[in-house]
Amino acid sequence: MTEIWQIYKRDWLRLFRIPVAMLLIAALVVLPSVYDWVNVAAVWDPYSNTSGIKIAVASLDEGAAVQGTSFNIGAEVLESLRSNKTLGWRFTDAESAVDGVRRGDYYASIVIPADFSERMTGILEGKLEKPEIEYTVNEKINAIAPKITAKGASTITTQITEHFTETISSTVLTALRGIDEEFQSELPAIRRVEAGLFKLEAELPEIEQAGRLVLKLQENWPEISSSAERIAGLTSRLPEVEQAGKAVEQIDEYWPQITAAAGHLEELQQKLPQIERAALLVSELDSNFSKVDGVLDRASARLEEAAATVETAAKVLPQQDRIAAAGSSFGLALQQFLAGNGTAFAAVPGVLQQNLYLLQQAGDAAVQLTAQLRQSAARSSEELRQPAAQPSEGLHQSTVQRAPKQLHPLAVQQQLAQQSAARQLQLASARLAAASEGLAHTAQLLGAVNTLAPGTAGASDLRAVEAARKPYAAAAAQAAAMAEAALAGAQPTDAELVQLSTAAGQASAALDGVIPRYNAEILPAAEQVLQQLSADAGNAAAALQHIPQRLAALDTILEEAGTAIQYGQSGLAALRQDLPAIRGEVHNAAGGVTEKMAAFSNLVTNVLPRIKEGLPGAGEEIHEAAEFARTGLPAAEVKFRKAADFITAGLPRADKGVEHAAELVRSDLPALMAAVRKAAATLRDIKEEVDLEEIAQLLGGDIQSQSDFLANPVVLKQQTLYPIPNYGSAMTPFYVVLSLWVGGTLLISLLRTAVDTGGIRYHGYQLYFGRLLTFLTVGILQALVAVLGNIFLLGCYVADPVWFVLFAVLISVVFVTIVFTLVSVFGSIGKGIAIVFMVLQFSSSGGTFPISTTGHFFQVLNPFMPFTYAISLLREAVGGLLPEVAVRDALLLASFGVLALLLGLTLQKPLQGFIRKAAGQAEESKLIS
Repeated sequence: MTEIWQIYKRDWLRLFRIPVAMLLIAALVVLPSVYDWVNVAAVWDPYSNTSGIKIAVASLDEGAAVQGTSFNIGAEVLESLRSNKTLGWRFTDAESAVDGVRRGDYYASIVIPADFSERMTGILEGKLEKPEIEYTVNEKINAIAPKITAKGASTITTQITEHFTETISSTVLTALRGIDEEFQSELPAIRRVEAGLFKLEAELPEIEQAGRLVLKLQENWPEISSSAERIAGLTSRLPEVEQAGKAVEQIDEYWPQITAAAGHLEELQQKLPQIERAALLVSELDSNFSKVDGVLDRASARLEEAAATVETAAKVLPQQDRIAAAGSSFGLALQQFLAGNGTAFAAVPGVLQQNLYLLQQAGDAAVQLTAQLRQSAARSSEELRQPAAQPSEGLHQSTVQRAPKQLHPLAVQQQLAQQSAARQLQLASARLAAASEGLAHTAQLLGAVNTLAPGTAGASDLRAVEAARKPYAAAAAQAAAMAEAALAGAQPTDAELVQLSTAAGQASAALDGVIPRYNAEILPAAEQVLQQLSADAGNAAAALQHIPQRLAALDTILEEAGTAIQYGQSGLAALRQDLPAIRGEVHNAAGGVTEKMAAFSNLVTNVLPRIKEGLPGAGEEIHEAAEFARTGLPAAEVKFRKAADFITAGLPRADKGVEHAAELVRSDLPALMAAVRKAAATLRDIKEEVDLEEIAQLLGGDIQSQSDFLANPVVLKQQTLYPIPNYGSAMTPFYVVLSLWVGGTLLISLLRTAVDTGGIRYHGYQLYFGRLLTFLTVGILQALVAVLGNIFLLGCYVADPVWFVLFAVLISVVFVTIVFTLVSVFGSIGKGIAIVFMVLQFSSSGGTFPISTTGHFFQVLNPFMPFTYAISLLREAVGGLLPEVAVRDALLLASFGVLALLLGLTLQKPLQGFIRKAAGQAEESKLIS
């Protein structure tokens, strides 16, 4: 270490003794800094002086007019540039502008052509020709100037674009304001349609259930029709029922006499003890025999009166029995009909309701079809109109002639659209015609229900249903005519589609007033009437079935009463006939009279309880049956005849209506339900993605703010990290690093690396480090002068000045070590290596342009160049220190110095002989030292 210090000390003592040498050292210290300061000052703030870059501007724009308003965009651009001092705008004519660029008087020229304004407004007429600005630049004058002038030209185009966009968007938004007003007025209707669609979707299960009921009704219709025909046939036996009712009335009318006859029998029973006592007192009969005749006369008269009454009842009873049997059969058939077909009667109101919904849906479907066809026709017209637009004056005639060939695929597409429209119109015509026929059946069925229960459906309802047939039939005929025209190749006109939509809408609207009234009033009334009719018919049938049973009991009673009366009459007649003989033989016949009286008493005792037990119940039943025959039977007969008439007259129409409804359920109901569910699902998706209120708010927003937003939709919010106020300060790290390498190169060029030992023997490393310290001292002085001059003389912005100075000293130490080692090991060849190394680092360090903008070769060299880490280290001090980056760069930079030391210590001695020989050969040239 002492020897190294001696060498270092002797070098500086020799320098101090020679003033010229010190002057040279001072120059070596200051010269690299001058190179740094001059370059930094030259690029201090170049972008603030661009107003000196001359750009010629000329406008040939002839202007344009839109809706009576004239304007000239070229003149507006020139006016705006007069207040723009960013570049040196020179306003001249087009010819002078282009010639000036050619001669180098201007860096570039901008010429606005004559049709610029016209092309800008061509979008309003469907002419999408982009206007052009003629920009001419002379790149021979300067490499950077074309980039600046191009920025100026792009600024003009951006300004024009923003102004045009703001104007167009303002116009569009003004139109949208009108759309918003119309949208706001239609929003409640949209909401009603939405609610109706969701309600219809919620009722689809009930509609589907009704559809299954219709199909089941059609399946059971043959049996229903057969039963109905049998019921209708029973009307021919109604006269017999009427006769049976009259017979019951007669029996009820004579019932008091029958009851009185029964009472006489009871009186007879009560007088049996007296008769028995008379038999016991037969011995007294002789003296009082005339009294016996009187008693016999009275008893005979009463028995004859009872016999006459019973005989009259017995004569009438067989006829009433036949009438009651017919009524019972009729009642049984009526009950069977009601039991088997009650579901059919209950389904009639629901079928009518389902028919009305399906018929109205046919009209709505036709309206939707016309809307789809109109939209399809509008799109086809737009596609055909775009290629067929009138050519501008600048287009060549051949372009126009080629237009029909370009239209051929669109013509094919139009033909396919016509065929699809024809098929859809044929389907719509069939559905509308079927709807018209279905309305006829529905009207007839409503009329039949109204006939059965007057007032159920009003005359206005029947007229509304009948009136709805005409628009349905008219819409069907029009759709059929349009379908035939479309098949023949004719495209349906918008007016025809509007007419068809209007007819279908009127047809659907005709049922708007009927359906709510039917659901609210007609449907409940019809169901109640049909239920009451079924109940009345059931009661009448039950009553008619009980009459034969009561008549059978009555027949038994009358038969028993007749037998008793006949027996009594026979006994009295025999007694009267035998009375004279008895009168003579009264004493002898006393025992026989007692036996006969005992037999007679037993007969009366046995028969009378049976008469007393059955007569009251039979009387009540006969009275009820007679009361029903007088009051209930006529009304029941009227209702039954109405029911029979309804079955006879309405059954064929109901058959067609059920068949039509079943066909609609099979063919249209699944598609209708699927369409409703799909529409509801689509509407829900739209509601999730789009809010109608937000659309209305957007359409009705501030036009000025929205147009400004469309012209400038993005605001660049710049956040600058480690800001540096000027370009010169930002370039300081590069020029400091470059000047320090240049300073090291100057040292090896002017100072000797070999040490004059003065006869003293030193080791190689002692000689190496001794002279290296001298070089390092000068290099450190170079770094201090350079960075302190940047800070205090030029006023460069440095965020961390202390670290800036320390990093510069480190860089100089590493650079001087590298270049000293190259010359120490390789001699004069090392000087060349140091210069080549500087050139490579200049291009591959990323000091001026980002390294990613250079070629692949320089990008590969970048990680292996000391400049890369030296410049990055100084940038940390200038912009703001990030410790992890600064430590990384410092360690990597120091590794280059360590590598140079190892190279110098290991290769200097082995290469010493080769280097001396090469140096000797170079000196022989008398040119190279």
